[in-house]
Amino acid sequence: MNICVFLSAADLDDRYTRPAREFAELLGKGGHTLVWGGSDVGLMKVVADGVQEAGGRLLGVSVDFLAAKARVGADEMVVARDLAERKALLLEKADAVVIMVGGTGTLDEATEILELKKHGRTDKPVVLLNTAGFYDGLKVQFRRMEAEGFLPRPLSELVFFAEEPVGALAYLEESRGVR
Repeated sequence: MNICVFLSAADLDDRYTRPAREFAELLGKGGHTLVWGGSDVGLMKVVADGVQEAGGRLLGVSVDFLAAKARVGADEMVVARDLAERKALLLEKADAVVIMVGGTGTLDEATEILELKKHGRTDKPVVLLNTAGFYDGLKVQFRRMEAEGFLPRPLSELVFFAEEPVGALAYLEESRGVR
């Protein structure tokens, strides 16, 4: 499976890097391909290293202004003109999506895939990996949106909330009939 991971390129503390590394190893050992922003810094590097070391493939989609930070040695690297094209390419190349910890860029990517699902424009499974409770507030907000009628589909049809890496990958594999 080609699994797109939206996540931060920041250098983060062990409570975030340890579960990210664990997910990466599971992905690589499962023979999957990481589709990611192509960066070789921060949490993006941690995940790419883990996938590659565990035998998985790397398919990066960088963007012109970040091309200097792109990972050398990825199995495939595409450089997009801008962030909008990058997002479109990431989603096009993915069979499934995992949203890990991140900032405004990650949140933008997350809401885009959820909006596409909401309108029936994609059926790719989406997992929000809630490492160390990072997305607890967002989960509350999504539930409020659902309860107050802002979502035309049940939240459970849009996103699966996983607290641990093993649960995230198990959900994706089950959704796609892999194993």
